[in-house]
Amino acid sequence: MKFVEQVFRPVILGGDITAYSLVRSFYEQYKVKSLVVNMSHGGAVARSRLCDVLTYEKLENKDVLLAALEEVGRKYGDKKLIVFGCGDWYVRMLIENKASLSRYYVIPYIDEALMNRIVLKDKFYAICDELDIPHPRTFVYDCKEKTPLTYDFDYPIIAKTANSAMYHYSKFPGKKKVFKFNSKAELEQMLANLAGSSYDYKFLIQEYIPGEDSNMRVLTCYSDQNAKVRFAALGHVLLEEHTPSALGNPCCIFNEVNEEVVAQATRFLEHVGYTGYSNFDLKYDPRDGKFKFFEINIRLGRSNYYVTGSGFNTVKLIVEDLIFGREIPYHIADQENLFTFVPKSVIKNYVADDAARAKALELIKKGRWCNPLFCKDDRSLYHIFYSRMAFFNQNRKFKRFF
Repeated sequence: MKFVEQVFRPVILGGDITAYSLVRSFYEQYKVKSLVVNMSHGGAVARSRLCDVLTYEKLENKDVLLAALEEVGRKYGDKKLIVFGCGDWYVRMLIENKASLSRYYVIPYIDEALMNRIVLKDKFYAICDELDIPHPRTFVYDCKEKTPLTYDFDYPIIAKTANSAMYHYSKFPGKKKVFKFNSKAELEQMLANLAGSSYDYKFLIQEYIPGEDSNMRVLTCYSDQNAKVRFAALGHVLLEEHTPSALGNPCCIFNEVNEEVVAQATRFLEHVGYTGYSNFDLKYDPRDGKFKFFEINIRLGRSNYYVTGSGFNTVKLIVEDLIFGREIPYHIADQENLFTFVPKSVIKNYVADDAARAKALELIKKGRWCNPLFCKDDRSLYHIFYSRMAFFNQNRKFKRFF
């Protein structure tokens, strides 16, 4: 393992697979050792040889986080520090405190006004309507006003938060990331439980779009400093996680190309003046043959290594644009590769789409696959053990929750 001195150094907030994917991407592209700021000694980054981990207890507290970032900024300020948040709350804190943090860091995220305009899902759908971008039919329930439940689509229905950052800290019986209900009584019970929590914004009631996990897509785009889309990578999701706390997170993806979907996302991003990475969740609707946009995430997603693993390193675009100020040629990721952090046995047993399952197994056979945690250059015995245990433990998780 060999590190190279660079004019910049990444600072990554969090310690999960998202953080490790960024650590690995920076090492593979620039041979640079990242700084990870985490609230515990565990997680995917623990004892990795690709990064230095700085631990701060109670990092989920705003004052603690900002003090930690100021301390890190002063201590390591001989480099250009570029900071990444591996969770919605971290990103929000970076955006809301850009004015004070910018003296220490390059912050690769949009400004607060635009964040508040698009990250709330009810506002996101309003823009989609304006631009004629397909999305599920949606009824907005106001938790403060207790909006009467009047909508014209049938059960089953989907219910989910309109404000992920606020919802993260709410606690109530039966809490899930996404709900699927077969009756109005089930929905009303959940809303009654929700009313006893700290969450007081809006909840979205949506038509259910039929289809298995393999109807899902994830689209990652990069917009340069001039708010022009310069890159897009569409991932065909084969399988999502099914544990209640992680429901809907993709865990198995292969790359594909769909110019119409990219054009729709480009229309949205350039209309609002977006810069940096964006991440869209979509689902193919077999009833009309359209891909429906579910939401936009204003950061790289948990499965971001599906882009790097296919030959288009995510961090290169950020560094070229924000550190070196170089022009980025437009391109679309067009190399097939399988991203997975579940073993082949899970793919065989739980991917319902025969064609998608066959393609995934073929890519594995050809050696065109990646697991973000399996890094040959990271020879930490702890990390090797952690990554293998996490990999094969997926069999137990799917058996229990699928």
